[in-house]
Amino acid sequence: MSAHVWAPFSPCGSECAVDPEPLVPVPRRALRAALAFAVLLCGLLAAPVAVAGPRARQALCRVLCRWLLRAFGARLELTGDSGFLDTSVPRGSLVVSNHVSWLDTLAVSSVRPMRSLGKVQIRQWPVVGTIAVRVGTLFVDRDSLRSLPATLAALTEVLRAEGTVYVTPEGTTWCGFAAGPFKPAVFQAAIDGGVPVRPLALHYRTSGRTTAWPAFVGDETLIDSLRRVLRMRGLVISVRVHNEIAPGSTADRRELAALAESAVHSPAPGALSPHRPHTRSRVVSGRPAREHAPCSGPAEGQPGAAQDAS
Repeated sequence: MSAHVWAPFSPCGSECAVDPEPLVPVPRRALRAALAFAVLLCGLLAAPVAVAGPRARQALCRVLCRWLLRAFGARLELTGDSGFLDTSVPRGSLVVSNHVSWLDTLAVSSVRPMRSLGKVQIRQWPVVGTIAVRVGTLFVDRDSLRSLPATLAALTEVLRAEGTVYVTPEGTTWCGFAAGPFKPAVFQAAIDGGVPVRPLALHYRTSGRTTAWPAFVGDETLIDSLRRVLRMRGLVISVRVHNEIAPGSTADRRELAALAESAVHSPAPGALSPHRPHTRSRVVSGRPAREHAPCSGPAEGQPGAAQDAS
């Protein structure tokens, strides 16, 4: 099925990751790949534990995500509202962030494990798809508008049942130097479920500057993105936690989406934003067309380390 004209679109592609990065030697890349495979294999063997209940599922999710980040040589930094870590009060919430990479979910779930909303194609990924299903991932078919009401209904039900769900409202990935608009549809689930929205800002850097190497964008395959990450030295993933947006604080889902987007795309205190303003794309022959050149480095006026948003 071909994508509908309202499907999320990003102009970013593998050409965005053109800046050279410090690399690890080949033997270390092989070791990283072996460790990541071992962690996934352990996750597959332990996946039946997830059916024991939410606590077992969350514990398994946290361990797998932390071990995978370590296997890939990535370091995690957490800043902002520490209330995000408090799970003592049972309450549902919709957690949203910008979308750069398959590493996004690993980073967020290693901080606070939760269910997530992912594209339906993940079901078909070897090993990863099985684990995703077992840990309670919800799936959305981005190419089918007809499936959206059922997906939102399922998401609302989980939120009402005091569940926390991680969603990337941009709907597709951007390279990290640019960012896309938040689609309002998923925010209707937070309104209907009467739960708060928690914005998170994810930022990837190495050698003190923003990097697009971890991005999973354009027509490249997951293997292409994996290879780049395996080669990187000193990758740091920054998770900046913003204050919750309380239920009923906005008039509708569009206003709620705009408020969350503004928080996520805002610069960290004392830093310049690593994001270029997104541009709207025109539609040509039923699909969006690129209106600007791909992002190949820091936006004008953002001199490397000064833009660090950690």
